[in-house]
Amino acid sequence: MLRRAIRSYGGTFARAIGSPGGAYGGIPKETADVVVIGAGVVGIAVARELASRGREVLVVEAASTFGTGTSSRNSEVIHAGIYYPPKSLKAGLCVKGRKLLYKYCCERGIPHRQTGKIIVATSFPQIPKLEHLLRSGKENGIEDLRLMEGFQAMQMEPELQCVKALLSPSHLIYPLPEDGGLGVHVTLDLIGIVKFGPDVEWIDGVDDVSCFTNRFNYSVSSDRSEKFYPEIRKYFPNLKDGCLEPGYSGIRPKLSGPGKPPKDFVIQDEDIHGVPGLVNLLGIESPGLTSSLAIAQCIASKYSK
Repeated sequence: MLRRAIRSYGGTFARAIGSPGGAYGGIPKETADVVVIGAGVVGIAVARELASRGREVLVVEAASTFGTGTSSRNSEVIHAGIYYPPKSLKAGLCVKGRKLLYKYCCERGIPHRQTGKIIVATSFPQIPKLEHLLRSGKENGIEDLRLMEGFQAMQMEPELQCVKALLSPSHLIYPLPEDGGLGVHVTLDLIGIVKFGPDVEWIDGVDDVSCFTNRFNYSVSSDRSEKFYPEIRKYFPNLKDGCLEPGYSGIRPKLSGPGKPPKDFVIQDEDIHGVPGLVNLLGIESPGLTSSLAIAQCIASKYSK
């Protein structure tokens, strides 16, 4: 269901946009070396990398433009790679992708800010988990991590409340990770707006999935704020009633369900599924945005020969 191909650069990199009419135009299918399905950040990154290596690339997207799904509905954080198991794809691709993404933004004048984060333990039983993150982060090559006492963190952020904290030189504030995500954390965007979120609501059953595939309702009701206040007050106890406003929501593509350990990124090729020339990228949730350029290099290095 392609309507038109409207752009080319690199080797050849064309985009085909979905059309309800199903007409084809612009690029005959025989001219593409590679077809990338999905014009999210990872699909575009893979297409760009392959095109830069001289391959003829066609990007197919069902929506009216690129990046309208998961890619544009995230926390807008460039992750360091602290949370992910050592030697996992998430850890390696996040650490490499972070460097590539900062370089890409600097070279092209894309607004960004390198801040890092503070991860807080709000109770003493959480301290061993914080120490585990310190060890994992260092194994993943993040050398500037250090543990702080609660009073040291509160000297940096006077409104903060915690018993211990892990500093990756920053002023973003995260609670310890929770089931399905990273908890209701604090970020400051480039125009100075403080954002709290996300919380997580699992989607179960055929009806929920059908709703998502047929243009999921991304609106956020102000009623949901009641769930945020108690979570935020665990580390920002002085948060006033009525000060939160609805933001935005998105879909996190999970490969594991509630209460189960998070799974790694999955990159499937012919050796796994037996289909020549097909590569599946599955479960590219956080840190997918941070890892996107590294994922692209990984795919292109293996399949552009």
